Amino acid sequence: MASFTQISKAKRARRHKKAGAARKAKMARRSTVSAQELFADLGEPGKPAPQAAKSVK
Repeated sequence: MASFTQISKAKRARRHKKAGAARKAKMARRSTVSAQELFADLGEPGKPAPQAAKSVK
């Protein structure tokens, strides 16, 4: 039978590993923008694109 210390160390390591994996999975769910967000500035399909704002020089 493993000692209580070894069990605790294993639990802690497993919890940290799973927390990192959960964090990465959460970030990955939102990492890619949707097509709607990606092309939002181009206007409606079939209509001319809105004019870009003129930059002041």
